[in-house]
Amino acid sequence: MPLKVLSVFGTRPEAIKMAPVLQALEAAPEIDSRVCVTAQHRGMLDQVLTFFGIEPHHDLDLMEHAQGLADVTGRVLSGVFEIVREEAPDLVLVHGDTNTTMSAALAAYYAKVEVGHVEAGLRTGNRWAPWPEEMNRRIADVLSTLFFAPTERAREALLREGTDPRFVHVTGNTVVDALLWTRERLALDQGIREGVEEHLAFLDSTRDLVLVTGHRRESFGEGFRQMCAAIRCLALDHAVEVVYPVHRNPSVRDVVHQLLGEVPGVHLIEPLDYPTFVYLMDRSRLILTDSGGIQEEAPALERRVLVMRDVTERPEALDSGFVRLVGTSTGAIVDAAVESLSDPPGPWGGRGDSTLFGTGDAGAKIASIIAARA
Repeated sequence: MPLKVLSVFGTRPEAIKMAPVLQALEAAPEIDSRVCVTAQHRGMLDQVLTFFGIEPHHDLDLMEHAQGLADVTGRVLSGVFEIVREEAPDLVLVHGDTNTTMSAALAAYYAKVEVGHVEAGLRTGNRWAPWPEEMNRRIADVLSTLFFAPTERAREALLREGTDPRFVHVTGNTVVDALLWTRERLALDQGIREGVEEHLAFLDSTRDLVLVTGHRRESFGEGFRQMCAAIRCLALDHAVEVVYPVHRNPSVRDVVHQLLGEVPGVHLIEPLDYPTFVYLMDRSRLILTDSGGIQEEAPALERRVLVMRDVTERPEALDSGFVRLVGTSTGAIVDAAVESLSDPPGPWGGRGDSTLFGTGDAGAKIASIIAARA
């Protein structure tokens, strides 16, 4: 009998990063692949499911307005537990560091089912940053029995914590698979490309484009205000064009629109589908972000990134030559951005590694490792 694998995810980033794994699992005759989405994020998740052609077998549709962390955790735990009991899989596969990840891993543990963790082993060493992602990921790793570490450094972190090395596999990061596949589709599919370009027709091709994402909970409050002040300064004083797809969390949206809504040169837009976002990253002169995934995607595109956080769970990104950590101070962000924009494009220091997070075959590697257990 084929090995039954139940993949569980609930947010847009998880869906993007799990799509290459699901494609490879579906192609493996030794595996019966099943998919459960929690819809921790509803609309943004659905965009990705459609683009990658993912049809879930189970959709818990758990998202509620103004949901809190404890609310999400409880609903995911009970909902996924029932699905695991119904499906009786041999392995539950989770990804990354969301509340869905941690809660689904715990549900599988309660059902006495093995857990495989894609993107295991990332650490900042600071339990409060990123919050709550650092602890979500640590808890998921404690509950897992099979580990897919994206880099050697992530593998080493797991081994320092006592993880059995026989079950830790370095695969690269699946986001690189998704990114390269999407960029190829943009190049080859005229319909997709024209739709993206029409959606972004407001862009001024004569000005440097700065792409911004910001939504981390640990930056809520003064950190976000400092970040917005830096963006305002760049748009008004340095003649750049800023595009900021604003997260739907009211703690983000209200502050961003209050501080940047009337600033010339700043385009506050709705969250984008994945191909449009990849197009924007590829076109950007500079990216300002507090995201984790962009620290992996931008080096693969050879684009510079300033990370508006104090710590990162992806130190390899700093080694790539394309990523710098600048914190949330207005002055530090502006100074680093102006310096970067005044330099020629490319890695800082002239030497960069665009393959630190993989070469586009992580999903196939993960599926092969799982299939070998059948």
